[in-house]
Amino acid sequence: MRKLQNVLYVVSMLCFTMPALAQGGGSEAVNLAPIGIGIGIALAAGLCGIGQGRAVGSAVESVARNPGATATIQLLMILGLAFIESLTLFTFAMIFIKIK
Repeated sequence: MRKLQNVLYVVSMLCFTMPALAQGGGSEAVNLAPIGIGIGIALAAGLCGIGQGRAVGSAVESVARNPGATATIQLLMILGLAFIESLTLFTFAMIFIKIK
C-alpha cells in the first residue's frame, strides 16, 4: 500500500508542477482531463476486477461446501457479476458524458 501511495504522490506532483514550470506566458490552460479519465477508468476496472474475483471465489467455495445448492449459487453469482460489471460500464459512460 505504501508503494501505491508513493506512486500516486509522484503522479500528482508531476501533474501540478507541469503548469508551474511551463515556459509559456501562463495564459494557456492545461488540460488534465485525459489524466483524470485514465485514472478513473483504471480505478473502476481494477476495483471491479477485484470484486469479481472475490465474488467468484466465494461462490466456488460455497459450491464446494454445499454441492446441492449449485444452481441457486450460480444464479446469484451471475446476477452479482452483472451488477459489478455495470459499475465499470457506468463509469465508462459518465467519463464520455463528461468529455463532451
